[in-house]
Parts: sequence; structure tokens; C-alpha cells
Amino acid sequence: MKPAAASSLAGMILAMAGATVVEAASLDAKYDVSLLGITFGKAGLSGNIDGSGYKLDLVAKLTGVVGGVTGGRGSGAATGTLVGGRLSPRTFAVSSANSSESRTVRMALAENSVAGIDIEPPIDEKPDRVPLTESHRHNIVDPLSAFIMPVNGKGRSGACNRVLPIFDGAARYDIKLSSAGTRNVKLDGYSGPVSVCHARYVPIAGHRALRPSTKFMTDNRDITTWLAPVAGTDVMVPVRISVKTMIGTAVIEASSFKVDPGVTATAARN
Repeated sequence: MKPAAASSLAGMILAMAGATVVEAASLDAKYDVSLLGITFGKAGLSGNIDGSGYKLDLVAKLTGVVGGVTGGRGSGAATGTLVGGRLSPRTFAVSSANSSESRTVRMALAENSVAGIDIEPPIDEKPDRVPLTESHRHNIVDPLSAFIMPVNGKGRSGACNRVLPIFDGAARYDIKLSSAGTRNVKLDGYSGPVSVCHARYVPIAGHRALRPSTKFMTDNRDITTWLAPVAGTDVMVPVRISVKTMIGTAVIEASSFKVDPGVTATAARN
């Protein structure tokens, strides 16, 4: 999977909104990545939510024959604050690589705007790439920070009703979420209801306007995500993402979702 495609897929599961007071918890989630029902990758999400701050780490790797051929892998980290009912990222970094290319993106953020950015190697200039302007770097959230989904006073029933302003360093796009009800799941570490969301991808800038994949994703009506509560906090995190692609349906689904409410991973280590 190319770095740009991995970023787009990751973007499907991204969200942010204002929050009420968030208590402490540590999270350790494991995911299987599949295409057409065949598992070809693993991912892990771990982090702390502690008072007014958070830290997240994500690691993903393709496995089996696909992993052996492509060497696909990626990792990311993000930090930020939850102050005054608002999620505000501070740092974001992601690296991805396969057998043909690799890329690292690092961003510093302040007040939901990009304060500094470094992309290595730089994004290729293409005639059909929609130009990014300074305005596209403001009022945004980075992809990994947006794994944290504050539910505010609306409760879990309103978790899906939001628009997600995503900037991943290369492209600015919205993810529009809407509620599709609830269902019960049973995972290692969690058993109970999840909120089911429909999602729509809306490209704004930085994307390749003439690419068939751009039109496909813009018209895509088959994107969903399931959100599970993080015990001890007022936030939710995706436990399943399903995205119809041009070659079949890709699914990222949690096999394990373990939360230690009231204790962050840092405190546990100490």
C-alpha cells in the first residue's frame, strides 16, 4: 500500500470535536487489516488520555505474502491537549514505506493550525494537484489525533454527527460522519454497544483532481466506522472501519480493545 493511500485510508477513521472534562485512561488496541476478507496486515494503537493531555502511538505492518513482496509498514505519533472543551493537537509525525518508496511527515501545531511542517521527500508537483493555500492549514486536526473522538454533552448517541477537518501534511479534506444507529460487539477487553457511523470523503485541496481514485472516493457511499467508548473518559475510539475501494472492501477491525480507566500507561510504568 502506497503512503498516500495509507494516509487516505487512515483519514476515513479520523474525527474530532469539543469535549467535556476528560479523566485518565490508558489504551492498548490491536487491529487486523483485511481486503476482500483476506487478512494482510496488523496495526496497534496505544496511548494515554490524562486530564487535559493525550499521547497516541500507531504502528502498522503488512503481513504474509503481501508484506513479503511490498515490505509495507508505517508508524505514527501524536500529542495534544484537551482544554476548554476542545481537542488541540501539538505534534504529529508519521512514516510509511514499501518496496518502492518511503515518506516521513512531521508537523507542529498550535490552536488547531499548522505552526511548522517538514515532508521528506517532498510531495511531487503534478499538473492536476489542487493547490494548497495558507487557509487550508488552519482550523484542522491531524489524522492521528483525530482517533480521539470527544462525545461532549451529546452522549454516545451523537458521536457520529460531525464534520472532520483533516490535514495530513499533503492534503486537506473533510470527513462527514452521520449516525447509522448502534450495535453490540464482543472484543477482547470490551463487550457492549458501539456507535455506527456512515462517512463521506470530501476533498478540498492537495488531492489529484483527475485521478480516477479521487472521483471514486468522492462518490463512495460505502464507508463506515464503529466507535467504542474509552472507559473512564468522555471520548470514543474507532474499533472498526470499512471502506469500499476500487479493488474491493478494505476493513480495519479491532481484535483487542483494552482500556485501563483511571491509570495512564506512564503512571502504570512508574
